[in-house]
Amino acid sequence: MTKLNLLIAEMCPNGVEYKSLGEVCLPTSNINWSKTSGEYSYIDLTSVDRETQKINEATSVTADNAPSRAQKIISVEDVIFATTRPTLNRYCFVPIEYSGQICSTGFCVLRANTNVILPKFIYHTIGSTSFRNYVEANQRGSAYPAISDVDVKKFVFSLPPLPIQSEIVRILDNFTELSVELTTELTAELKARKKQYEYYRNELLTFGDDVPMVSLGEIATEMYRGAGIKRDEITESGTPCVRYGEIYTVYNIWFDTCISRTHTGTKTFGHGDVLFAITGESVEGIAKSSVYMGNEKCFAGGDIVVMKHDQNPKYISYALSTANAQRQKSRGRVKSKVVHTSIPALKEIVIPVPPLEKQERIVAILDRFDALTTDIATSLPAEIEARRKQYEYYRDKLLTLQIKQNPANKTTHS
Repeated sequence: MTKLNLLIAEMCPNGVEYKSLGEVCLPTSNINWSKTSGEYSYIDLTSVDRETQKINEATSVTADNAPSRAQKIISVEDVIFATTRPTLNRYCFVPIEYSGQICSTGFCVLRANTNVILPKFIYHTIGSTSFRNYVEANQRGSAYPAISDVDVKKFVFSLPPLPIQSEIVRILDNFTELSVELTTELTAELKARKKQYEYYRNELLTFGDDVPMVSLGEIATEMYRGAGIKRDEITESGTPCVRYGEIYTVYNIWFDTCISRTHTGTKTFGHGDVLFAITGESVEGIAKSSVYMGNEKCFAGGDIVVMKHDQNPKYISYALSTANAQRQKSRGRVKSKVVHTSIPALKEIVIPVPPLEKQERIVAILDRFDALTTDIATSLPAEIEARRKQYEYYRDKLLTLQIKQNPANKTTHS
């Protein structure tokens, strides 16, 4: 038997108590700003990160500038849960550096009576599926739903003895720590692979005098602007198309499938063509380019420049992704509220153009690095999600232990 099973058999032979949060939490207090001086960290609703359940930033306030919601005094190991729009699931375990500071009245502060419950046991309980379902059933309001502190504290849950709570917390904390370690490791690996890829890309695309630097104006067999495709002209069927914003947000340096379709369009592009987004929000990112490697005829939206050529398409995509190429893209800008470039400015960009056979060899090498980096980048969120689901599964199992319930202690949800 596991340690947890042994503890259950020893300490809960007749079942386990059920308690409400209100029965196991201590009273808390509000700050009296009229009798207070000094500066405090203020935890607003947006200060708590929904993914990490940690406080990511706090503002400094005094009696002179504190917002009306800055009222509740928090202490180390309190659990704070956002009761405003509660299904956004903002909650956290207060670390020592925020002890004695202030949080918004939009939080319910849960301070453990450590004679009967561990603070971390409250924290894991607040994250459970049963608590989330309870909140959804008891929140009020449609436009801006909320649940009262009183209703939060009516939530009823199984409360095993402290040694069993301690073992459950240990198991769940281990899951969390392993997930953080894995995320850190995968993130570091991805960063290292990206640097390695960039290094080899720059090395492979740096040549001597034997390889000419050629302008895009000389490479292009044709260069023209797309025609506007409005958002309401995007349809589920029709001809594949690309709008300029998608080049920034969706496509990498090359793509083979369009995410959008339309029945409206006049300017087309095809396999191997380079697409430039000539309008953007920053000088550093202007004229991002992507090469189409698919085989369908597609429409190019407005603020896109299409470049046709007779070089290796992927080689051109790699050459245009270098820091040197991006610096050149940024030169031909006209800045107003947004940043623009133009066909004449794009034509002035120069890149190294070796013979086609050498372009193919370079592409083969860079494709392998790109595939490895992409695999890691894809697996990172998938692995994090898998770990999160694993934690949630065991958390819900451990917090709803199949212990024979003592009828005398049975309590139902209010």
